[in-house]
Amino acid sequence: MKFSIKEKIWLYPGMAAWHFLTVPKKESEKIKKEFGAKKRGWGSVPVKVTLGKTSWNTSIFPDKQSGCYLLPLKAEVRRKESVAHGDIINFVLDVQG
Repeated sequence: MKFSIKEKIWLYPGMAAWHFLTVPKKESEKIKKEFGAKKRGWGSVPVKVTLGKTSWNTSIFPDKQSGCYLLPLKAEVRRKESVAHGDIINFVLDVQG
């Protein structure tokens, strides 16, 4: 199941400075319905992400507050693609669950 998404990079409040993208509610609900029973630790779902010319395998994690999945965005990927906190980016999320 593939999704083309446009979202803003945000910074987790706290000392760790983790960068995230939020999977929109509509897409999150589809993922939960289709793959929720196959979730792994912490409710994670395996995905392949493509941002620009960079693709990588990772997981999305459920956020109870928003009801959406969160995608952590590694520093290595941010450097390769020259993106930062506050940027609105387009990416492809391919759910592997």
